Amino acid sequence: MDDELARRLLGVLERVEPWLPPVPVKVDWKRDVAALWQRHPLGGSLTPVPPRDGLQLDDLLGIERQKQALVDNTRAFLHGFPANHALLWGARGGGKSSLVRALLNDLAAEGLRLVQVDRHDLAALPVLVEQLRHESQRFVVYCDDLSFEGQDDAYKALKSVLDGALTGPPENVLLYATSNRRHLLPESMSDNDSSRLVGEELHHGDAVEEKISLSDRFGLWLSFRPFDQATYLEACEHWVTWLGECTDWDEQARSEAIRYATLRGGRSGRVAWQFACQRVGQRRLAT
Repeated sequence: MDDELARRLLGVLERVEPWLPPVPVKVDWKRDVAALWQRHPLGGSLTPVPPRDGLQLDDLLGIERQKQALVDNTRAFLHGFPANHALLWGARGGGKSSLVRALLNDLAAEGLRLVQVDRHDLAALPVLVEQLRHESQRFVVYCDDLSFEGQDDAYKALKSVLDGALTGPPENVLLYATSNRRHLLPESMSDNDSSRLVGEELHHGDAVEEKISLSDRFGLWLSFRPFDQATYLEACEHWVTWLGECTDWDEQARSEAIRYATLRGGRSGRVAWQFACQRVGQRRLAT
């Protein structure tokens, strides 16, 4: 091979290389409990990821009803019994994502496996689900912060996988999603223009029906509300202790926690965690 031909071939490879998929890291589902779906120009692949932290279900305060409902649904699924896709929706920082992470940490030993897919990659969801269909484990496919804009058609792929395709989702796959919106799509006043009253029944127009139909495909809805002050302070104390701070949780600490929440504009599990990080970090820095 002459030098000119070698140079030209090298140039072709350099232009093609960005389009090639990364060298895959095979997921061993007997060992790995979580994976991330990563998109590339020729499709996508699964990459194993270690659990993010040691968060346990008992660490999550103020959401007992939601915890129990999701655990019961997931355990039914792991035992091969009927179970529902789940939509966790509501106030930001209320513990939706943390609940899914803690669920994996607590139930991985019972066979739970988690695959996270970004909402921008939902068009590949049918491909991912078909890939998991042939595995022996049971999977929750998880999408965090799920929402769609008015002109976004990616939700149709999700809707099809949830309920609309001829084959349906495999029996070893459930979908769990978190969102700040219950109906996932933005709602506007004009959506109600085509609604009509028939007798005493309100019949929604096509725009409203389309937006409701997606969230309706999740059989389990779990709502998350802002914390009241007592729950917020309990969470602050828990996280301060969890981070290894053994000092007394006194009135001064509670006042600092309340002031922190006021500055942040609300009370939530996330704000409680952030307060604990600030308090413990600053106290250790001062010693």
